[in-house]
Amino acid sequence: MDTQSAQQRTPWGMISLVYLGGVVAAMSLGKFAPVGPAVTAELGLSLSQLGWVISTVVGVGAAVGLPFGYLIRRYGSERSLVAGLVLIAVASAAGAGADGYAWLLAARAVEGVGYLLVTIACPALILRLACERDRGTALSIWATFVAVGLGASTLAGGVIGAALGWRGWIGILAGLTLVMALVAQARLPRGSARQPVAGPLPRARALAWPGGLAAAFCLAALVTIPVVVLLPTLLVEQFGHSAASAGAVSSVISLLSALGGVAVGMLLRRGLSVGVLALAGLPTLPAAWLMFGGEGSPQAALAGAAVISIANGFLGALVFAALPLVLERLDHADVGNGIVAQAGSLGSLLGPPLFGLVAEGPGLPALVPVISVGIVASVGALLLVGRKAARTLPSS
Repeated sequence: MDTQSAQQRTPWGMISLVYLGGVVAAMSLGKFAPVGPAVTAELGLSLSQLGWVISTVVGVGAAVGLPFGYLIRRYGSERSLVAGLVLIAVASAAGAGADGYAWLLAARAVEGVGYLLVTIACPALILRLACERDRGTALSIWATFVAVGLGASTLAGGVIGAALGWRGWIGILAGLTLVMALVAQARLPRGSARQPVAGPLPRARALAWPGGLAAAFCLAALVTIPVVVLLPTLLVEQFGHSAASAGAVSSVISLLSALGGVAVGMLLRRGLSVGVLALAGLPTLPAAWLMFGGEGSPQAALAGAAVISIANGFLGALVFAALPLVLERLDHADVGNGIVAQAGSLGSLLGPPLFGLVAEGPGLPALVPVISVGIVASVGALLLVGRKAARTLPSS
């Protein structure tokens, strides 16, 4: 009886290790943000070129997320996680020695492959490790990895970059990522989690509902992530903040998205349905007006940005938590996560330039209807998926 009970417990220590792997990967995603001026000055990059260096990692996911889901299904989630971390570490080390734009961009493309492996493998592995009642909670916590990783990268990169230069910062992060890969290799379970997944490949019909979740994720990312990207510019140009002050405030606002992910886990454990939780995205509408609707105060703009950041984390976590509820089989998780990763990357990639075009054209107030349409469509897609996911997780 005790053995059976133990087998039904969720190995939270193992899941924490998987989560840390995602956080370390996300630190590499944002590693150039705190040292961007130093990189552009030393390598003679334009701001546009620096933008491509930063976004190339996400671009890889936007292009090949679904095919990589099938690849990870074949070779196993644990192997793919370790391989992804090793790729990030090697590419980071190569980037630390870059002498120009082409070299740096190529290194970032390889990092993008590693990052994609990690971001598809980790939630699939968490889904298999967690027992049924804890899956939603575990996956919603997983969804906070980007916010935590970017926040840690911003804080650590600023300090280490100032002391050792941008190459020193990137080299240290490469070493940390390699250590994480070795720990994952040694500690993650061998056996079924390491072996390629058995069972039939999911057909197109089996991916329809995961595709609905992916569409919701893409739309939410498209209209919420650029808000944090634009926030420093808004604070400097509209409200007279210094660049340092605007950057610090924006980092805090970005970290608030992790609160949304934690909230989803708590609410799912209380038995609330996906459809009900989806409605929590709607406060984004008045928040968008607070930010861009007129000549408001900086306090109002920051309040609006905070609500939008939390909603971004909440909706993203809800997508990950709902995925196992709409899969035909749990061993379709790799492919399902591939669709979700590709959609989220696509929204993250296209959102900032879209917002830039709108802001430079009709002006900042025109962003209010853009955000409103995107959020309403995202919430609508989640409501449809919620009808499919008729059951909820058991309450505590």
